[in-house]
Amino acid sequence: MTIPVRPCRLLALLLFSLLAPTVPSALRGADRPNVLIIVSDDQGWPDLGCLGHKPIRTPNLDRIAEEGVRATNFYVTWSACTPSRGSLLTGRYPQRNGLYDMVRNDLVNYGHRYTADEYAVSPEMILGLDPAEPTIGDHLRAVGYVNGIVGKWDMGQARRYLPLQRGFDFFYGFGNNGIDYYTHERYGVPSLFRGNERTEEDRGTYITDVFGREALSFLGEHAGQRPFFLYLPFNAPHGASTLAEDNGGEKPGVQAPEEEIEKYRGIIDNPRLARYYAAVTRMDSVIGEVLDALEEAGVADETIVMFFSDNGGSGNGGNEPLRGSKSTMWEGGLRVPFLMRWPGRIPAGSVVDGLLTSLEILPTVLAACGAEPPEGMVLDGFDMLPVLRGEEASPRTEMFWQRRSDKAARVGHWKWIEAAKGSGLFDLSQDIGETRDLSEQYPEVLAMVRERFEAWRAEMDASEPRGPFRDY
Repeated sequence: MTIPVRPCRLLALLLFSLLAPTVPSALRGADRPNVLIIVSDDQGWPDLGCLGHKPIRTPNLDRIAEEGVRATNFYVTWSACTPSRGSLLTGRYPQRNGLYDMVRNDLVNYGHRYTADEYAVSPEMILGLDPAEPTIGDHLRAVGYVNGIVGKWDMGQARRYLPLQRGFDFFYGFGNNGIDYYTHERYGVPSLFRGNERTEEDRGTYITDVFGREALSFLGEHAGQRPFFLYLPFNAPHGASTLAEDNGGEKPGVQAPEEEIEKYRGIIDNPRLARYYAAVTRMDSVIGEVLDALEEAGVADETIVMFFSDNGGSGNGGNEPLRGSKSTMWEGGLRVPFLMRWPGRIPAGSVVDGLLTSLEILPTVLAACGAEPPEGMVLDGFDMLPVLRGEEASPRTEMFWQRRSDKAARVGHWKWIEAAKGSGLFDLSQDIGETRDLSEQYPEVLAMVRERFEAWRAEMDASEPRGPFRDY
């Protein structure tokens, strides 16, 4: 599952930039699939219409499930956005790629409004994914792909961190954690970029619709012309990053167009929950437009489509039967919905229950697209296509997490947690809700799982150092 480490990644990044313009035409043929990766923000594991548990409407996500595969045991690497998304882009644990905490200004929690001078030297501007880390964009560019990102980047905002310097050819979105859906500000700071430059050109337009427009524009330019990779990470249904004083004295929470909220009148009594459902449904509608565009361009059958949430639900919709929510080590913070469609390559309407994670996404895409990471680079996942096809059981038997002093591990069907909000040993095969602590009943299992966690932690500590947080 891993490759021995060799210190050649900086050289690899240089080679990527040199190779991209001169890739032979044979490498740009139709045999290479297009790739569309869609990420939602704080959408809970049970929040899909196709599950039938809730009145939430997601017909287009349901369509992906019907035409492809749904994974029920799919996890992300961190229970909040920045490190989770960093793992998707690098194929590596946050502790290995160096981005193992949030890149955010926490003074906004206390109502502080940053001045332009303060913001220019704040963590949100000076921190980001280590420039030495190759991204999925770098890997695919090296084999002739044109790459675009529309939406939430969250890997840093200084120019060296932005997508055009990280393997992407097109970027319209924001580089920080979250924004207001209409002003596109983050706690008063204009936050949208077109390429490397900030823009306020779409101020006042619901941001999910803006992202849909830009995604369609990218597809209109590139679909059918050459293999493309479109990364479409939404900020929906994350709460708006808006100061209370800018919203009549209270935080707005999730924002959604009134016409979308109206669809839930008489069905959902809780206004906050209605806005959450409405934001998901509006995002789903935009996803439907993107799927339709693939059909109209004649490339749907040769396009891999993946969807997952960056972390567990924030609690707006409730994560039952899972315990906990975003930012916790409980299943509700780490287990997320995952869907994938690739017509003719993955059986339609299938369900996979094996243990899988977002660490598998990058190796899977590289294998499908004929790309390889630099020699000696460690990836923490594997090509999961044989698992999604139903040909093999998942080779993953372990998964580990650490968020500051909170720790968790899954080994087989056992889950161990040691965290401020609760600890214990749980048998997920019998207790998906993590309600029965079996630590005293199975001390030998507890010792084994903790030992596996310590071995993982030692491997992370011994890996080649990466910033921004690691002390080296």
